[in-house]
Amino acid sequence: MKKIYIAAGLLMALYGNSQTKDTQKADALYENSRYTAAIEEYLGLVNKNKADAYVYKQLADSYYSVFNMTEAATWYAKAIEEKQDAETYYRYAVALRTQGKYAEANRQMDMFASMLPNDQRAKLHKSNPDYIPALNKQNKFFDAIEADVNSTDKSDFGAVLANDNTLYFVSTRNTSATDDYGQPYIDIYSAVRNDNGSFSEAVAVNELNTRFHDGPVAISADGNTIYFARDGHADGNYVKGSKVKLAQIGLYKATKTDGKWQNITALPFNSTAYSVGSPSLSADGKTLYFASNMPGGLGDTDIWKVSVNGDGTYGTPVNLGKEVNTPGKENFPFITDDNVLYFASISRPGYGGFDIFKADLNKGGEAVNLGKPVNSEKDDFSFSFNTQKNVGYFSSNRSGADNIYTAIPVCRVEAIATVTDIKTGKLLADAKVAILDNRNNVIETKQTGSNGIASYDVDCDTDYILEVSKTGYDSATFAIAKTQEKQVAVPVVLKPVNELIKETHIELADINFEFGKSNITREGAQELDKLVEIMNDYPDMVIYVKAHTDTKGSGSYNMALSEKRAQATVSYVISKGISKDRITGKGFGETEPKVNCGENCTDNQNAANRRSEFLIVKK
Repeated sequence: MKKIYIAAGLLMALYGNSQTKDTQKADALYENSRYTAAIEEYLGLVNKNKADAYVYKQLADSYYSVFNMTEAATWYAKAIEEKQDAETYYRYAVALRTQGKYAEANRQMDMFASMLPNDQRAKLHKSNPDYIPALNKQNKFFDAIEADVNSTDKSDFGAVLANDNTLYFVSTRNTSATDDYGQPYIDIYSAVRNDNGSFSEAVAVNELNTRFHDGPVAISADGNTIYFARDGHADGNYVKGSKVKLAQIGLYKATKTDGKWQNITALPFNSTAYSVGSPSLSADGKTLYFASNMPGGLGDTDIWKVSVNGDGTYGTPVNLGKEVNTPGKENFPFITDDNVLYFASISRPGYGGFDIFKADLNKGGEAVNLGKPVNSEKDDFSFSFNTQKNVGYFSSNRSGADNIYTAIPVCRVEAIATVTDIKTGKLLADAKVAILDNRNNVIETKQTGSNGIASYDVDCDTDYILEVSKTGYDSATFAIAKTQEKQVAVPVVLKPVNELIKETHIELADINFEFGKSNITREGAQELDKLVEIMNDYPDMVIYVKAHTDTKGSGSYNMALSEKRAQATVSYVISKGISKDRITGKGFGETEPKVNCGENCTDNQNAANRRSEFLIVKK
């Protein structure tokens, strides 16, 4: 991941306060961001038994800076044998999460939070330290498969699909030149996406590439303007440090003429003091999002935006604030056509390393972790989504090298139930709304708020049923049919339960029993609960239950069965607190058919005869 670290502008040296003569060379390399070389020097001190807690911390921070979290965790464990600063405990927790060691990571986060209780990362941790089970249970946003555009063993990341089916990404597959770390520079490549989701052979976008790092990119909706990151060395924009020339990452713009990228210009807010990278352009081309460690941010690297004016000038960069950024690392923003921001964070609660989050900038609110399979215990980053093609791409080093993966949306729909009184139209709060699958299994139950609304995020390719009930109202069921829409409104009207009281009887729906049985079913219990509610509202009411069967079976069998059902009904109502003096029942078998059809009854006629009646003896 070290090339990503450079390309994204994450360079940030941390100066210790325990340097010695022995550590001078290693410290100089570290302060000049030459982490690989610094690691060799610090390891040399370890091998010579000249290491202490300071060396262990510097060694861990060096590994952390090149995203070798396994080694980072090893040396942080030794460093914290002596008291360390808060950030060290935080980094140790991050490294542990990449190994799936969540309990130990939480212990380190507890230490971090005790030292910096007002830090946003500490507050996020304390609000939900054991978040992994909930994260595993959340609805899946995407399926993920590895794209066939990847090289064999080099890094490929930062994929963005243009509307003309051109995929732009960056890769280290060109090994003709290497950086100070001995790694190939990243170059910009393109490939054509085929109808089946495969890609043509990737080719280098030579007019944008230099001998230094170039990319990742952002592409305009019409495909004729590109923004991309580039190493400042390419333009001679660097400052001289001790022994090395220190350059930052900057953003550049190019336009397409005759099929070639030309007119390359640097953006005015580039600097030799900080990096700006990972661009993403809004659909209207008026807002550019990027990552930077420029002054005025919340912490390490943040997500920023800047207005792109019609005359080619730019506004003042604006930090996206706490709903997106933390005092840690946020990077790799991507803005969709419908204003949803995807970004990677190493500081928000996740599985480990970078996790990918999304924030709906139209609605606001806390950013949401995309969960698995997009995220893993390793680094997952650089998510993009083409709304026209309905496909996304992201990068991950879960297999050992940075590879590009295709993100296929799981079809979801938000079902919004609005519950009202059928007579007055009043919105009903505290109504119980249960959602059932097509096998009548209850998936989840919610209560409506003051706005009368309860909503569910469900699979768009499945039928569902809503069961809605509220004290004082007749329960009702409502179907949710399969739909490809993002939202479906389900108007729910409830009838006041006292409307079930007729002149001579209580008008309940059929009390269903399983074939040949007398036990009360869940559906039957819901109807009988309405009777209980009415009898509670009318304390002098007395009810007589008459249970009937169809003509199937012998007369004696049906009489016995109906008697059992009548008594089961009476027992259920009494179990709900109604006095036994107020309800009695009797079975009548097939002796009082509602439809006199003899032995030749249709299914509908049998259903009509197979009923319970609730007669009012006294009001």
